[in-house]
Amino acid sequence: MTNHYDALETRSPSERDADLFARLPGALRAAAKAPAYAERFKGIDLATITSRAALAKLPVLRKSELPALHKAAPPFGGFVSSPAGSFGRLFTSPGPIFEPEVAADDPWRGARAVFAAGFRPGDIMLNTFSYHLTPGGFIFDSSARALGCAVIPGGPGNTEQQFELIETYRPVGYSGTPDFLKILLDTADKTGRDISSIKRALVSGAAFPKSLQDEMKARGVDAYQNFGTADLGIVAYETAAREGLVVNENIIVEIVRPGTGEPVADGDVGEIVVTTLDPHHPWVRLALGDLSAVLAGQSPCGRTNMRIKGWMGRADQTTKVKGMFVRPEQIAEIGKRHPELGRLRLVVTRDSEVDVMTLSAECPSSGESLRDEVASTLRAVTKLQGNVTLVAPGSLPNDGKAISDERKND
Repeated sequence: MTNHYDALETRSPSERDADLFARLPGALRAAAKAPAYAERFKGIDLATITSRAALAKLPVLRKSELPALHKAAPPFGGFVSSPAGSFGRLFTSPGPIFEPEVAADDPWRGARAVFAAGFRPGDIMLNTFSYHLTPGGFIFDSSARALGCAVIPGGPGNTEQQFELIETYRPVGYSGTPDFLKILLDTADKTGRDISSIKRALVSGAAFPKSLQDEMKARGVDAYQNFGTADLGIVAYETAAREGLVVNENIIVEIVRPGTGEPVADGDVGEIVVTTLDPHHPWVRLALGDLSAVLAGQSPCGRTNMRIKGWMGRADQTTKVKGMFVRPEQIAEIGKRHPELGRLRLVVTRDSEVDVMTLSAECPSSGESLRDEVASTLRAVTKLQGNVTLVAPGSLPNDGKAISDERKND
C-alpha cells in the first residue's frame, strides 16, 4: 500500500512551484471578478504575479478585518464573485465571519491529511467536530468521505450516545479536539465502556502539548495534528515522520513579519499567510494571525512540500479555545452589554489538559447575581463556557490587553 495520497506529494519542489505560480495569475483574475479584490488589485498587472517575490507585493488581507468587512458588504465582504446560492453549504464562525463551502468532492482539501493520519478507504471515523452553523464538522466529514471512509457525525458532547455508537460501529479512528478525545477515554475507563476500536485520531482546534500526545500514545491512540481554518480548510498536516506539519497541495503558504506582508527568512517565526488557487472561491494573501516558522529540509516521510513547525501562538490577541476563536472584539461586546464594568481581561489557561477561560472584570461592587449575568453574556457572545471573577477598579493592568493566552505550548 502506498504511503502517499498521490504523486503531487512527492514531486520536486521546483516542479511544484512551477505549477503553482503558472496557475496563480488565473486564480488572481478569478479573484478580481469580486469587487473587493478588484479594488485591491487596481493598477496591478496580474499576469506578472508568477513568483513568491511578486506575490509578496500584493496587499495582505487580515482575517481580523473580515468581521467588519462582512458586516459592511454582506455576506462575504465583496471578496466572492459568485452568488451565495451557488455554493454547497453556508456557514458562520465567531466574529462573525461568513464562509461558503464550494460544491466539490473535497471542498476543504482535507483528504490527504486524513490519509496521512493513517485512515484508508473503508475505515470508519467518529467525527466529533460541531456540525451546527460552523464548518468544522463538515470539513472533516467531507475530507474523510472523499478518501472513502464512512463517518459517524457525532459532534461534540453527548458522551453516553457517543459510546453507544462506538461500541456498535467500532470506528477505527476519531476526529475532533484533543480535549474531547481525552474526555472520551477518561470516561470510558471510569464507566467500563469499550472504545478500544479507536486506534488513530486526527485532532485540531485546541492545544496538543507533548504531555497529552504522549498520554494518547500510551493509551493506544496514534494521534496526528493538523492546522486549518474555517475559511481555508486544511492548511498543513502532520505525517508519520512527526517533524512539523507538511503544507497542503494546491495552496501557497508564506511566513511574514507580523503586522506586515514582508516574508521572513526561513526559520524565523512569523505570521502565516495563505493564497489558494480555487477559482470558485480564491483567497489571496489571507493573513491568519497565527504564528509559525518554516522547517528546513524535506520530511523523512517522502513528502516534498514546505514544512512548518505548527501553531506557535497568535500574532494578535485573538486565540482559539476548545476549537473556537475568541476575539478582542467579543470581549469589548461584553463590556458594552454591562456598562457597569470597567476593564476586562480574558485569561486562557489549561487544567488537566482542558482549555479553561476566566474573565476578570473590574467593578465597584461585586455580587453573585452580577457575576452570573456576566457569565451568561460571556457564554452568549463566545459560545463557550467560562469563569467570571469581579475585581476592584484599577486592579487590572492598563496595557490594552483584552485576552491573555497563558497556556504553555510544550
